[in-house]
Amino acid sequence: MAKPNTALPEVIVLGQPTLFNIYGEQLSHKFRFLKPWESSLPSEQFISTHAQSVQAMISSPKDFVGKISSSLLCLLPSLRVIVTTSAGVNHIDLVECRRRGISVANAVSVFSEDVADFAVGLLIDVLRKISVADRFVKNGLWSLHVDFPLCSKVGGRKVGIVGLGSIGLKVAKRLEAFGCIISYQSRKKKPVSYPFYPDVHELATKCDVLVICCALTEQTRHLINKEVLLALGKGGVIINIARGSVINEMELVKCLVQGEIAGAGLDVFENEPNVPEELLSLDNVVLTRHVACCTEDSFRDLYELISGNLEAFFLNKPLLSPVLDD
Repeated sequence: MAKPNTALPEVIVLGQPTLFNIYGEQLSHKFRFLKPWESSLPSEQFISTHAQSVQAMISSPKDFVGKISSSLLCLLPSLRVIVTTSAGVNHIDLVECRRRGISVANAVSVFSEDVADFAVGLLIDVLRKISVADRFVKNGLWSLHVDFPLCSKVGGRKVGIVGLGSIGLKVAKRLEAFGCIISYQSRKKKPVSYPFYPDVHELATKCDVLVICCALTEQTRHLINKEVLLALGKGGVIINIARGSVINEMELVKCLVQGEIAGAGLDVFENEPNVPEELLSLDNVVLTRHVACCTEDSFRDLYELISGNLEAFFLNKPLLSPVLDD
């Protein structure tokens, strides 16, 4: 086994990023990584033992259990930059980072096209029952002349986008091409022609589909609750490619089981990888494993961005994708 090149810049990695499965060798030619998951020590003990002088971090929120908090940052007194593999930064205490002079860089819009495609795919699947039809054929029911239920059309749907950022806008444009009628709720009104509703409950009363595209913050946690779901109505469909906790999952499950809404397409969940058991047998629900962003193309772009941000930091140049204060 080759010895690590101690001349390379040192970076600690929290979580075990999927990116390393694909581009780990290329990254290792540029940086020397400290990987807590390869050690028998608990993460905090590993950090205390090996990472006191580390200036840079890569974080992967899907794989790192917990938050990059004040107590964790205390273990890294020399840390000056965190580069996260996600667009979302809800797993990082940004206030504490600012206080400590730690810069943060994220994946910005690297995943936006792919996630928008996936959101539309989930909606088509739920409405046109594609996954249900797939199981129907594979289970041999077609040859038994069992009736297959009618599905719903996509065109003409009144779609509300919750969070008209980079992803939300791309979802809107794609669904507009299907003939859907778009409106949205966001923190601020955007320079677009779509009707704007500052209140998500009011948006739900005007729509029969909600697509959740907003960031997870203290303000958006459980933004989609029972009242919003009931306002969406019995014919309503909800699609979530944002973060699981934007929806009150227990209330969503009850609404689906009791037929208070018509269906859901969910790529994210509150307590991943745990999925509510009640959803597993529902044909009006399509479930995927937080993979909306996972394409070869987006991961190539992510590798270049992560590598570029770290190189910029160690060369004392501006970060490529800094997370700026609001």
